[in-house]
Amino acid sequence: MRHSRSDVQGRARVGPNVPAASKKVGLRSTEIADRNFRVILEAIRRYGPLTRLELGQRTGLSGPGITNILRRLSDDGLITSRRRRDAAKGASSTEFALNPDGAFSIGVRLGGACPEAVLIDLSGQIRERTQLDQTIELPASLEKAARDLLAGKTAAPRVLGMGIAAPSAEEVSLEQIALDSRPLRVLVERDCVAAVLAERTIGAPMPEGGLVMIIIDHTVEAALLVRGVPFAGVHGRAGSIGAMRTGPDHVRLDSIVGLHALQACLSAEEFAALLAGKELPMSTSVLDWVKNAAGHLLDAIVATAGFLAPGAILIGGDLPRGIIEALIHQMSIERRNTTIRPFITPWISPIRPASFDGGGIAIGAALLPFFDALLPSPSAG
Repeated sequence: MRHSRSDVQGRARVGPNVPAASKKVGLRSTEIADRNFRVILEAIRRYGPLTRLELGQRTGLSGPGITNILRRLSDDGLITSRRRRDAAKGASSTEFALNPDGAFSIGVRLGGACPEAVLIDLSGQIRERTQLDQTIELPASLEKAARDLLAGKTAAPRVLGMGIAAPSAEEVSLEQIALDSRPLRVLVERDCVAAVLAERTIGAPMPEGGLVMIIIDHTVEAALLVRGVPFAGVHGRAGSIGAMRTGPDHVRLDSIVGLHALQACLSAEEFAALLAGKELPMSTSVLDWVKNAAGHLLDAIVATAGFLAPGAILIGGDLPRGIIEALIHQMSIERRNTTIRPFITPWISPIRPASFDGGGIAIGAALLPFFDALLPSPSAG
């Protein structure tokens, strides 16, 4: 498959001394063709199976253009087709559906309590999952993870690349690794942004007004999605809410809500079970942590929701879903308690758990090569 590349982060690829006004605003014919290719594939991925007529209604593209793109997608093995019969009209037409086996990607989460790698197909479904070997250097660890994920499979030639999610994208400088002596391109993004990309692309339907994703592991980070586009802020550091001073004691949010604070309430066995993704019993110590953490986290959410007014606030990360739900429930109690706060906050956006375990960070990382080669870039909205 030969398709042009786009920058998933939407950063301008111009020289440091070139003023923004000098950038070209038009598109070459090859860029238009690439964009239309991505638009058609995204429509089939999101809404398919679709007929040519339905694709025209979804995309606004002409019939001949759609036919040419469908031929390319079929030749590349990215879609399948079959006849759809309209019982009411007694006619039939060809409908086109995504072929999940048409392309694969590897996603890696470097941060958090349990660094991992996943293999996903074109539909975004996880096919394999493995833990990263942290006893060896990063390039060797990534190559080993890729081999483990693809052992005994025929998907290797259709792997488009590897996406890496890290607490700080600037700390990862890899450009490629080797997969069966084949160079595999590596793309890097912040972990909270990867989580919000997973939610945007294959998670719950996007609410009007965008969303805020809060990731809780050893630190507390947030990512903002506005009109389908991740907002990174200056130097890509938007969402560093863990440094906020919260609560009546004015302590850092990280120190109260992060995993280290919860670990202090648990036995070694309980904390190991938490890292393994198991639900924990709501003991007195865990409930005390939930109550304290909810009060501090609500301060950050009040500030975020009051200023940005997103359509929804999602919470994910390394916490088991049961604890996330307990946090959300406790915050719903505290936001209505005027003995704790001098004002009620009915305008806070709905708060709910993220759609995926771990906040979908590894999945979001695995989507990066798809955005790079096949799907419309999130920066395009």
